[in-house]
Amino acid sequence: MPINQRLSARIAPALAASLAITAVVFLSACSKPVEKTEEIRPVRVMTLQSSSVGIDAEFPGEVRARVESHLAFRVGGKIVARKVDVGTVVKRGQVLMQLDPQDLQLAQAQAVAGMKANESNRDLAKAELKRYQELRDKNFVSQALLDSKEAAYKAAQANYEQALALDKTQSNQTAYTTLVADADGVVTGVDAEVGQVVAAGNPVVRVAQLGEKEIVIGIPEDQVEALRHVSDVKVRVWARPNERYPGRIREISPIADQATRTFTAKISIPDAPTDVRLGMTAYVDFSSTTATPWIKVPLTALFQQNGGTAVWVVENNIAKLVPVQVGAPVGNDILITSGIGNGQAVVTAGVNSLKQGQKVSILGAEIQSANVVAKGDDAQPSSQSALPSLISAANAHALGNEAVK
Repeated sequence: MPINQRLSARIAPALAASLAITAVVFLSACSKPVEKTEEIRPVRVMTLQSSSVGIDAEFPGEVRARVESHLAFRVGGKIVARKVDVGTVVKRGQVLMQLDPQDLQLAQAQAVAGMKANESNRDLAKAELKRYQELRDKNFVSQALLDSKEAAYKAAQANYEQALALDKTQSNQTAYTTLVADADGVVTGVDAEVGQVVAAGNPVVRVAQLGEKEIVIGIPEDQVEALRHVSDVKVRVWARPNERYPGRIREISPIADQATRTFTAKISIPDAPTDVRLGMTAYVDFSSTTATPWIKVPLTALFQQNGGTAVWVVENNIAKLVPVQVGAPVGNDILITSGIGNGQAVVTAGVNSLKQGQKVSILGAEIQSANVVAKGDDAQPSSQSALPSLISAANAHALGNEAVK
């Protein structure tokens, strides 16, 4: 290959690269620098207004008896008879279960025999004391001998009283082999069967008294204080959804349940009809209005920062983060106890995209201003006057490109 062709092959790529770099530098010098524009974040806001907060909550529960007794034998033994089943209506004193009384009956017979023996010893000591008193009156015996007879009689009397108490105790133990209902009610559970050996105090039968009924519900921990003082409480059962009964908060547990992490509450129904039966599904409605006005915001307005709660307040189209103290939730809103007041504009959408001091545009305000322009008399002329400006800008850009070329 000739030398000229070799030199041309080597110089052509370098010359092309140099021309490309020169063109880029020339174009960069001719173009205008890009101006940095501050980002304006669109947000949605609401104007705060304090008002009385209404509490309207409903919780499911179960109908239970006001008093439910877990009955047990007071002595241990083997169960030989079960007289009731679950659902049996019982009366006070009715027999529920029986234990094998054989061993206790033998112990009672032993106590009776001991009592009779001590009774005989007491009668003998009493007779001897009477005879020695007569002899002492005639001065036939000494006073010391009479005193010994009096001591023997007192000891015999004490032994007899001890044996008598033991006999009564053993008689009660024998009677404890029969378990009876202590009040009118209905059997809600049987925890032992015939042939089973049970210890003293081990519950074997559950009896719910036929008296006042109540609803047992679970209240979330964030609503306990708000519902504690509510007086307007209504109860309805699932079987009769159109009927409501007045209720009363009787008890709220001070400790949360370990399984559900809710606080157990018992709602009393003083005038519950007979068709409201135990175990029915029920609902408890709480309704009240606070006397003191509160400020509430949507849950979407809250912003978590450094373990605290804050909201974004818009002033002169600038977002400012303000720490607040929150209270109990009310539906999809939450109460604000301190930090903000009436008339302030709070961001309700887009809180996680804002920065301190950032400029914002309110979505509602933009829509409103657009509607005002569209309805104005100068809506059409303004749009027509904008067209020549756009054309001029396009022509200027085209002339600039020609100049570059």
